[in-house]
Amino acid sequence: MKEVRFFYAPNATTEHELPTDEAMHALRVLRLQSGDEMMLMDGVGNFYRAEVTLAHTRHCLYDIKEVMPQQPQWLGHIHLAIAPTKMMERMEWLVEKAVEVGVDEISFLNCQFSERRIVKLPRLDKIVIAATKQSHKAWKTVLKDITPFKDFIDQPREGGKYIAHCYEEIPRTSLFDHLRQTNAPQDATVLIGPEGDFSIDEVRYAVANGYQSVHLGPSRLRTETAGLSAVMMMQLSKM
Repeated sequence: MKEVRFFYAPNATTEHELPTDEAMHALRVLRLQSGDEMMLMDGVGNFYRAEVTLAHTRHCLYDIKEVMPQQPQWLGHIHLAIAPTKMMERMEWLVEKAVEVGVDEISFLNCQFSERRIVKLPRLDKIVIAATKQSHKAWKTVLKDITPFKDFIDQPREGGKYIAHCYEEIPRTSLFDHLRQTNAPQDATVLIGPEGDFSIDEVRYAVANGYQSVHLGPSRLRTETAGLSAVMMMQLSKM
């Protein structure tokens, strides 16, 4: 069976032309021609079966043949908030894998021990789009720019709120065990700190503002590994 190729077209029903990056891939790499069929996704819950009507240089026009609304693959809103690592390649890896596994929102935190305080969202957004297409997700993950830790904590947020850390003097419960409880809220936000962990004052501030103190298991994990583990735990508890 021929592999179905997906293209990201956020304005699929109004523009009827692939965005430039998508058109270049369709024409130069896949060599689509007029009459070829392709699948589109708008990133907000819809797939479209479409037919190419014009394939010329940098322009790929199409006609929608079928609208295919999709159902969410998991319950609730999965939100990962993480302090970016010094090496951005590790964050790029995390974003790609988290999108493939399934996450609704990724926010970046500026913490006391952060080694990176700036992220380039346009590059990360391209990684999100590629992973969304590869994994056939109907909803595109939302990326939020880096935010000071306390500002993030002070924002109102629905559902369960968790901060994962390594301080033994602050009581912690297993994130996975808590998420699997039948009365656990469907929406979940998990905070992951930088390589040096959150400061103890940051953890105490989060707990004082309604965040539950949790751990991700007995192993000490790198930031990006901890982030992906948290996403997988949220996913497994909400399938």
